[in-house]
Amino acid sequence: MPELPEVETVMRGLDQRLTGRVIARAQLHRADLRGPIPPELPEVLTGATILGFSRRAKYILMRLDNGMSLLIHLGMSGRMLIDAPPALHEHFTLETADGARVGFVDPRRFGQLDLVPTAGEDSHKLLAGLGPEPLGNEFSAPVLAAALKGKATPIKAALLDQRVVAGIGNIYASEALFRAGISPRRLAGSIGPQRMERLVAAIKDTLIEAIAAGGSSLRDYVQPSGELGYFQHAWKVYGRAGEPCERCPGPPECAGIRVITQSGRSSFYCARTQH
Repeated sequence: MPELPEVETVMRGLDQRLTGRVIARAQLHRADLRGPIPPELPEVLTGATILGFSRRAKYILMRLDNGMSLLIHLGMSGRMLIDAPPALHEHFTLETADGARVGFVDPRRFGQLDLVPTAGEDSHKLLAGLGPEPLGNEFSAPVLAAALKGKATPIKAALLDQRVVAGIGNIYASEALFRAGISPRRLAGSIGPQRMERLVAAIKDTLIEAIAAGGSSLRDYVQPSGELGYFQHAWKVYGRAGEPCERCPGPPECAGIRVITQSGRSSFYCARTQH
């Protein structure tokens, strides 16, 4: 599933191409994806001017001059393709008065489209209750420590809880924990102040670098231009089970990167350097 850096990359691509444009036509090609799509969506969008875009966790919000926002969730396989010809599994099409075309392609249909009043975005059922944005000023070591206080769950699982921090997924949780030198097995409530500072810095640095690289292209994800992201080439641990750890001298001191299953997800880490 696309995580924060991939969604941020898509949002920026849409913002660059569409902000300030008038929607000439919006068309639905099916009535539902993961959930029902408001049937009035084409009517609400058509004729409206796009004021801009924002991201909340893994959701994109397209704000219109009529007081409404289009909420977009890419799901597991969703892609927003700009100025590309119609594609298989394209469920939503948007065209602007100056000739831009955007298609929402989602083969597995786990994505979502919804309408929400712009003034009430934060109260939408998918956005209410989300934790702080990891790249925002409100996310800090004291804030994360307060959210994790007393938690007996492993830190990896805690970071995937969108109520603790919004937008972090499996890939970037593994990568941030490696950078911070913290084992994914460590109980969330047992992390002290110094390690918490390292963890927050590692989360921010990992996400910033991933965004700069256009995200990680894994399976279906591409940027709106159709290009692949390339942060997967910078992964330190994710998907590298059995490979040497860059911090370690190798056998016999270190057996390399390990993989375990936590809450049904794969966690990659170095047992020698992450505690």
